[in-house]
Amino acid sequence: MKPIRKAAAIGGGVIGAGWVARLLENGIDVAVHDPAPGAEERVQAVLDNAERACAKLTLAPRPKKGALSFHPSIGEAVTGSDLIIESVPERLDIKRKVYAEVECAATPTALIASSTSGILPSQLQAEMMLPERLLVAHPFNPVYLLPLVELVGGEKTAPQAIERAKKIYASLGMHPLHVRKEIEAFVADRLLEAVWRECLWLVTDGIATTEEIDDAIRYGFGLRWAQMGIFETYRIAGGEAGMRHFMAQFGPCLKWPWTKLTDVPDFTEELVDLVADQSDAQSGQYSIRELERIRDDNLIAILQALKVKDWGAGRTLAAYERSLVDAAGARAGDVDIAQPIQTLDIRVPADWTDYNNHMTESRYLQCFADASDALLRLIGVDADYVANGGSYFTVETHIRHLDEVAALEPVTATTQVLEAKGKKLRLFHRLHHGGPGEKEGRLLATGEHLLLHVSLKTRSATEPAPAIAAKAAELAAAHAGLDWPEGAGRAVGQPRQAQGVKEGAAS
Repeated sequence: MKPIRKAAAIGGGVIGAGWVARLLENGIDVAVHDPAPGAEERVQAVLDNAERACAKLTLAPRPKKGALSFHPSIGEAVTGSDLIIESVPERLDIKRKVYAEVECAATPTALIASSTSGILPSQLQAEMMLPERLLVAHPFNPVYLLPLVELVGGEKTAPQAIERAKKIYASLGMHPLHVRKEIEAFVADRLLEAVWRECLWLVTDGIATTEEIDDAIRYGFGLRWAQMGIFETYRIAGGEAGMRHFMAQFGPCLKWPWTKLTDVPDFTEELVDLVADQSDAQSGQYSIRELERIRDDNLIAILQALKVKDWGAGRTLAAYERSLVDAAGARAGDVDIAQPIQTLDIRVPADWTDYNNHMTESRYLQCFADASDALLRLIGVDADYVANGGSYFTVETHIRHLDEVAALEPVTATTQVLEAKGKKLRLFHRLHHGGPGEKEGRLLATGEHLLLHVSLKTRSATEPAPAIAAKAAELAAAHAGLDWPEGAGRAVGQPRQAQGVKEGAAS
């Protein structure tokens, strides 16, 4: 069950629209209020980029998107919402005025979260009727990709509100970081501000250009920070003796005049022109939308690489993917098991295709592997079952490639259970062009797969748990009356008229 069903977004700028995208992608209805002219178009531009990015971020089944609506007043937007996200300009008077309007229409149990990057929550909640439900939930751009969200409570914020917020944001695929003490700019922005000030001095003093400074970060320590942060990085720098040795060796450097962190360059028009002109020379050949897409693609690559290593933000992505897969399995429990079961519904990602823009051979196997996983979730082989040491391994596969499909086209897979006896599970997948609810399109491929249940502790074949075996047998019995699939039991290169029978080659 979702922690929330409906949310309201007050403010649809870069951050507000990013929140809208993350919520919609997680199947949550979002009501938006933003009185600025052109707000709907700006929000949609962010949603378009988010759709492109989220389709590439994970191959886990995504929930049906939430419904988006725009409202002329704050009261209409927040009515019936479980979570109300405020992302209006960083002015205390504006934010307090928004909260006054919110509280007139919001339910008493609605959580109110500010996206402020530095204002103390105690200041925000000072004039509220129910201040205990307000907290800061500070995200990072792009909100729909970066998992960090800083949670900061004020003097009157209820501890239950913080705990509830942790569960909500974790369910959205985020990493909630509880900042236990109020401090201006919280944790991350204080670090960013220090680096930003030093960068401005380096430009002001003519030491380096904006591009050279960015190069120093993205080709050097930025790559370390992306997966280890600063303290773990410096622990390694201390060698076998660890952090204590590092501190002893480099501690005296802290007194050297290496930085100007206690000083700020005069923020003059000349400085603004200098930085802006260098930035134009560095990146002016790209539009903002192009830069956003380049940024998103790079972030996806880093997150997926970290997921493979089960490290940092990749661990958060892996946990989110597992929750998506298990949720999809739960949704599949409502299907008609007397028919082949829909186990896949995707659009072909652009990077799944070759130079002809056709899906590559390996991705047909990817589709069938994901379909098998979905069927396993349906019979109860979920993350908890695997964590307890049980799973199925594919031991034999036969794929027939029948037709082509291009990037971004919809494909669906259905799965028929041919056999479920003891350790064996024999599946037959059909991959069709077209989305769910559409008329069944071209048959693109079929895949026949033999799986064996194994113990992950001994890595040997074992009998599945009784509940798993019973559910698999139920599906096999329900599918026994279906027509035997054309192509099942067929050997490679075998003529059509010589195809195997029900006890064919894969049994």
